[in-house]
Amino acid sequence: MRLPSLALLTPALLAAAACTPDDVDDLPVDQSVGGLGDPGEVRDSDGALVYPAAADGPAWRGPGGPTVTFDEADLWQNCASLESDPGDVDHHNLVVTYRGHLVMPWAPEFGVFGGVSLFDLSDPCHPALVGKGTSNTMRETHAMGFVHLPDGDPHAGDWAVTNGLVGFNSGLQFWDLSDVANPVAVANLALEGSLYPDSYNLVTLSVFWQYPYAYAASANAGVFVVDATDPAAPSVIAHYRFDQGLRAGGVFALGNTLLVSSAEEEQAAILDISDPSDPQLVPGGLFTLFDSEGEPREAYHANRVGNLALFARKEASGGPIVYDISDPSNPTFVGDAPVPGSGGYVFYDEGYLFTGDSDAAHVFDATDLQDIRLLGTGDLDGDLDTLTPYGNVGILAVDDPGDDLPDGGASAVMPWHTEPDTRAPEVLAIDPPDGATGVALTGRIGIGFDEFIEPSSVFAGSIRLWTDDGTPVDGWGSAQEATASFTPKAPLTRGTTYTLEVVQGGVLDINGNAVATTTTTTFTTVQ
Repeated sequence: MRLPSLALLTPALLAAAACTPDDVDDLPVDQSVGGLGDPGEVRDSDGALVYPAAADGPAWRGPGGPTVTFDEADLWQNCASLESDPGDVDHHNLVVTYRGHLVMPWAPEFGVFGGVSLFDLSDPCHPALVGKGTSNTMRETHAMGFVHLPDGDPHAGDWAVTNGLVGFNSGLQFWDLSDVANPVAVANLALEGSLYPDSYNLVTLSVFWQYPYAYAASANAGVFVVDATDPAAPSVIAHYRFDQGLRAGGVFALGNTLLVSSAEEEQAAILDISDPSDPQLVPGGLFTLFDSEGEPREAYHANRVGNLALFARKEASGGPIVYDISDPSNPTFVGDAPVPGSGGYVFYDEGYLFTGDSDAAHVFDATDLQDIRLLGTGDLDGDLDTLTPYGNVGILAVDDPGDDLPDGGASAVMPWHTEPDTRAPEVLAIDPPDGATGVALTGRIGIGFDEFIEPSSVFAGSIRLWTDDGTPVDGWGSAQEATASFTPKAPLTRGTTYTLEVVQGGVLDINGNAVATTTTTTFTTVQ
């Protein structure tokens, strides 16, 4: 079924452009951070779409990730706190990056008062608060997605999504980040069947934004699909309930598949979202988590990096459990690393795994996923559920502070690696996979990287899609953590082969390191 938002808001299929796939290697590659500012949509004198240069995405508004080198003695020691607001009750979770700033959502589990703060973290042990917005209808946020819509778009601006409250109903909250100094919450969307104060069964726990579609994990209510083409006026377009009763805790989209993890349960699932208005369980995609001893284990939360599903184990120990979901109909155990504690959240960065395990946080060397080894441990008083990698530091966060929480709040900066990050992000997986056939006309493209990427660097110059006759496809770019998404603005053409390019010098990581080589794949739509 064709969605109204696609049919009404997008142009007709585009004419051939002056720049074709064969020209890509001849384009200049600018490794500097910043680009042109906001080139918007570029067309030639005949009105044909022309892709901008790979490095000409929106200019950064901040300096990017940490640039400080640490001594070995500095590692695993907290050196600063991230102070947000006098009204902050010290319930924190993850941090993310946007246009060169660290972005920290903060709100308690019970909601009511929270906000979004932006920091300059180039000198991580001396963070500088550069902007802050507050909301009386925000709830504890476990994930945050972003999109930059350029000048000329009907909804131009910088947008983010968090968790929100509408009365006693939980749901999603959309933020306008266009003014760095003054982020503004612009819309709340209540989701049916979610009710506070239930913390796990009747509550929206997480969100993933594959613009224009936002996917919400709403516990026993299942998964909601939201059309957020206009972030100020989101609306539900689909609702999927699990017949098997999976309590949806996390959602992670890569192209046309959605990993759904459960909250404090042993099961996870993979949905086919090639038609966002009609999600379907992949045959064989509902699976039970087992550890290396073959025992079923509960997970508190999860994550996705490429085709790896990462689970934060909470039963009989903490630490990560890793599954390979490259074949969504046959998820396969890869490795685990049990440690004392009870898992909270899990992240991945360039071959390392990061878990918050309640009493401590852990970093693992996961370059060999069948031999994951503990590298180091962090500490912050309280329920330490989260350790987010951010360059060569990690951000520890508690969502239930202890008596000895240091002045400054529930998030602490901890160096874990001596050198600043100078390594380019690498592509781990693309969906649709290379050579795929029968791709739905409503399909989207997902690119999974091996580290957090800068969301605004995912745009028409860095992720490109061409028809078999060299016509560029107009689309939206968006990103969340380590996943980039490209959504065509109009349905794809039946029986057509498309070429996808992740262009050298385009997508950036937290420190502004650009993709080093162009990756090219093809797929063919349904006949």
